Amino acid sequence: MIILETKNLSKTYNKNIVAVNNLNLNISKGNIYGILGPNGSGKTTTLGMILGIINPTSGSYNWFEERPSAKSRKRIGAILETPNFYPYMDAKKNLEIIAHIKQVKNNKIPELIDLVGLSGRVSSPFSTYSLGMKQRLAIAGALIGDPEVLIFDEPTNGLDPQGIVEVRNLLIKIGQRGKTILLASHIIDEVEKVCDHVAIIKYGQLLVSGSVSEVLSNEPIIEVSSVNLIQLKNVLSKAPFVISIREDSSILELKIKDGFSPSDINKFLFEKDIVINHLKVRKKSLETEFLERTN
Repeated sequence: MIILETKNLSKTYNKNIVAVNNLNLNISKGNIYGILGPNGSGKTTTLGMILGIINPTSGSYNWFEERPSAKSRKRIGAILETPNFYPYMDAKKNLEIIAHIKQVKNNKIPELIDLVGLSGRVSSPFSTYSLGMKQRLAIAGALIGDPEVLIFDEPTNGLDPQGIVEVRNLLIKIGQRGKTILLASHIIDEVEKVCDHVAIIKYGQLLVSGSVSEVLSNEPIIEVSSVNLIQLKNVLSKAPFVISIREDSSILELKIKDGFSPSDINKFLFEKDIVINHLKVRKKSLETEFLERTN
């Protein structure tokens, strides 16, 4: 089932500032889908439009294969900004208020508090929580009413390393329960570790989308180095099987043609009387793909 489909979704401000430009996305049930892009790329504007907060300039979108409606919005939980709760109330009281606003039963609140790891601080006022704890409570709030889809905008923004790991693991756990998650972030590591599908956007335009494995295309990168890096680079630039060379500190990163292997590189350099001190094959990272696409 297609949970969300956008068709040429666009938003322009002041007639000449294009925030989102003809964006086409398809998100299937059960996907943990990441929208990855640098700051100012149109991620938050996109989320605002599909949630009905911002009116599109043109284009359209469907939720659950139907036109958006009040009924469909009840099937969605979202966090777009900094968590905002009553500071003098504890976790349970704050979640009860959210349940009241959503007009749903609150009998699952203890279960949600346990899920987000706040059972030990359930009676503490919200004002005493760390930023990571506040974010986890916000996730519990988004889960009130058992929505089918969860939307998060930069969920680990401003968190310390421990808070980032806690929120990341929580999102993975929620995804494993069958929820569809849409996550917007500029943090490459976050998307790569949490999401199974990704769309890379810049200046509001979609550059590439698909499963993480499809986007990365499993294209291997070969690292090679020697004492004389300049000489090594000059020789490899003339090798018939080398497609491209990227220098990273004291390492050269090579893309080579299909049918060739690291042993061909080693043999080629040996015949040129060049001794290498480093030869390693690694898979292409989302970071590499992201930088290549956005540059």
